[in-house]
Amino acid sequence: MTSSEFLSYVPIFSDLPVETLKMIENIGTKKLHKKNDVVLMEEEAGTALFVIIKGKVKVARSSTDGREVILTILSESDFFGEMAILDGLTRSATVTAIEESELFLIQRNDFVNLLREYPEISISLLQELTKRLRSADAKIKALSLKDAEGKVATVVLQLADDIGKIKHGKVEIEKLPLQQDLANMAGTSRETISRTLHTFAKKGLIELDGSKLSILDYEKFKEKFI
Repeated sequence: MTSSEFLSYVPIFSDLPVETLKMIENIGTKKLHKKNDVVLMEEEAGTALFVIIKGKVKVARSSTDGREVILTILSESDFFGEMAILDGLTRSATVTAIEESELFLIQRNDFVNLLREYPEISISLLQELTKRLRSADAKIKALSLKDAEGKVATVVLQLADDIGKIKHGKVEIEKLPLQQDLANMAGTSRETISRTLHTFAKKGLIELDGSKLSILDYEKFKEKFI
């Protein structure tokens, strides 16, 4: 798959004609990152927009006491780095590859020119940012008000929406993040994550098979915890 074909699956570029996608392909560059590579650091200058061609990354911030707080996990066709490009400020989070990842980079000036020349990109970008803001608001509410089971369920649902795949009526998360990463997403301990996931499995809500997690009835699970 060429970059122009891949770009057609990226939400902010999906409405563009093939000729425009090929032009964007020519102004961007590809970069391969190994697992655990830091793609960009919190507080550094923002010089490019990143699109994930393949792989997964985690977006995290450091708390005042030095703990890592994972905001989200992004995968194929997702993009990041747009905030620093739009407001000219430094990066708001650190992004790290959690598996080997191939990224497509568009430099700041080139992306700003695209926004000026193609208003449909700006509209799609606003829609995506609004979607992310609503998701963040819902997560903040859930993590601040819910008990341990509710917090873990919120993270499981987030992963299901972000990287899950529907298969035979179930939502499958093929490669569940490490339990410590899940704990950093839920604002709890690794032990709580392990205990709660096994509780969910005993109740018949999920299935665990190595690093794969399956939600047996997504709507039922969501209704129970949201």
